[in-house]
Amino acid sequence: MSYEPQISVKATYMRGGTSKGTFFNIADLPKEALENQEAKDKLLLRVVGSPDVYGKQIDGMGGATSSTSKTVLVGKSTVANHDVDYYFGQVSIDKPFMDWSGNCGNLSSAVGPFAIKCGLVDNVPQDGICCVKIWQANIKKTILCYVPIKNGVVQEIGDYEIDGVAFPAAEIKLEFVEPVDPSEELFPTGNLVDDLEVPGIGTFKATMITAGIPTIFLNAEDLGYKGTELQSDINSDKKALEKFETIRAYGAIKMGLIKEVKEAETRAHTPKIAFVSKPQNYVASSGKEITVSDIDLNVRALSMGQLHHAMMGTASVAIGVAACVPGTLVNIAAGGGKKDSVTFGHPSGTLKVGATFSQNNGKYSVDKASMSRSARVIMDGYVHVPADTMK
Repeated sequence: MSYEPQISVKATYMRGGTSKGTFFNIADLPKEALENQEAKDKLLLRVVGSPDVYGKQIDGMGGATSSTSKTVLVGKSTVANHDVDYYFGQVSIDKPFMDWSGNCGNLSSAVGPFAIKCGLVDNVPQDGICCVKIWQANIKKTILCYVPIKNGVVQEIGDYEIDGVAFPAAEIKLEFVEPVDPSEELFPTGNLVDDLEVPGIGTFKATMITAGIPTIFLNAEDLGYKGTELQSDINSDKKALEKFETIRAYGAIKMGLIKEVKEAETRAHTPKIAFVSKPQNYVASSGKEITVSDIDLNVRALSMGQLHHAMMGTASVAIGVAACVPGTLVNIAAGGGKKDSVTFGHPSGTLKVGATFSQNNGKYSVDKASMSRSARVIMDGYVHVPADTMK
């Protein structure tokens, strides 16, 4: 048997917020991947090292967690008044599956710097802040990414610190404009709190929201948790993870995202499931002590079937919006009443998020949600895959 040499594709490996992923300029993708979605999925799966029956992604760029099994495609925008189009692909670790149903809020912070580096943004200032207007093509939403520029290039190094990232970098502010279209329902069931019935498990109070990313919020105590749990408390408990996945599937049905429980297997990235509690003291995974004076509430969220080590950026948007709407479980956990921002505790530390919205005839419309992240290029070059990858 003869074996052909590997093919190479220009790529950049970047950290954005508390996530990492392999970034591609769409124009650099092989012709087969540009013309055929199945070929594109096969390429990206192989780049990251999936599917891996061992769950380690040793033979690829992935890091065997939901936070590091990600790909990003960026190109000149086809949408008026935007700089770039951005596609996010969540890569399953052990299955041959790409999920294009949502966004990664953390990696959104790296899209602006990557686009500038690739020459996809016009009128970049010599010094100051460059606002990159991003069209998130998966969910068809606008993201404003405010990138610091020094001497005509992206300033990556700074003193801004993020809990969940070991080293400081330059702050990048993000604004998610109208994260829910005014014509759509912020709360798809029409209620701020629902009774979510899950056969064989129980009935739970739930707030289901579509801002940032479709998310199901539950009360920690209803699940038998405190809300201060770390990854080791959840991810080693197979029965607990199966329970969360079942609740997530029935929540997805109630939100109108799927029609049958089985469909949840092909929509692993969305919706997210999270649980909240009032502020409590705990020790973060770094050893940092978080006290009730530091936070308004505690939130824990699962991504791709595992408790996240910090907090997904898109789920942070959902938290920020839900916390600012009086009467949701998130708002109640944060003390209730009107708010324009909250600081929440997550397994790695804390994060402040905010939202502005209006209410007309009882319907909420979100103008924008905001948070700060940071991003950095880790590697530039070519990623290599076997020649028969896209066949």
